[in-house]
Amino acid sequence: MVAYPIIDTHMHLWNPEHLRMSWLDGDAILNQPYGVDVYAEQTMGLPIEAMVFVECAVEPHYALLEAQWAVACAQTDARIQGIVAACPVEFGLRARTYIEALVRLGTLIKGVRRNIQDEKDPNFCLQSDFIRGVQLLADYSLSFDLCIRHQQLSAVTALVQQCPDTQFILDHLGKPNVKEHLLDPWRDQLRELAAFPNVACKVSGLVTEADITAWNIDDLAPYVMHVLEVFGEDRVTFGGDWPVILHASSYRRWLETLQTLTAMLTEEAKKKIWYENAYRIYRI
Repeated sequence: MVAYPIIDTHMHLWNPEHLRMSWLDGDAILNQPYGVDVYAEQTMGLPIEAMVFVECAVEPHYALLEAQWAVACAQTDARIQGIVAACPVEFGLRARTYIEALVRLGTLIKGVRRNIQDEKDPNFCLQSDFIRGVQLLADYSLSFDLCIRHQQLSAVTALVQQCPDTQFILDHLGKPNVKEHLLDPWRDQLRELAAFPNVACKVSGLVTEADITAWNIDDLAPYVMHVLEVFGEDRVTFGGDWPVILHASSYRRWLETLQTLTAMLTEEAKKKIWYENAYRIYRI
């Protein structure tokens, strides 16, 4: 097991009986409350020092309420040291009102996310208002989490190019097609994105892109190795993607898998990936 502290840069908490989350309908595993108590139970014995809560795709009417609720959760478990809140950046300059409401919630608000993985328009994030909304984040020292599928990598690279002052964090390696063992064009596209110094990458959510009933470490290895190659040891963080990960793995199995895949790294590099980079990137 990892011998030093861990910062989980991607965890979710929710209560679908409290805030509406239609994407959970019919999901027997996830359509139930997952609070800090359950997280603590399922990660018991692991050296998790801090966590970053990431918005959970509640219905838009509840988005600001979710951020408020996350702040309240941090009063229950002080290890919640950062919050990535939902934000309608596609409203451009008009998003400023919403951003300022988030900032007023306190210093735990470290960044925002506008989930675009299911947008039908491949260039949704390249609309002028969307770009302007993301550019605004730099005025508030807020980062932007990129939740996309691998087919959208070219578009988000163009977005990043136009937002040099905003810190970006790519969630889930851009969701490559691990199940079918497809590496290209994901590898080249990821390399292009990683060329921008204001982009970091979470090693998270990989097992749910694999065959959730039969994945093994060899299925994941080429994806993790490529991320480490193109982003380097200074721009990669660990993310548990709990509880979504439960579709494919226990939290402990995923953590131990990544530990095995990074065993060849120097101790300095391991410390960066498991916690030091997270402190810097999310300003914890």
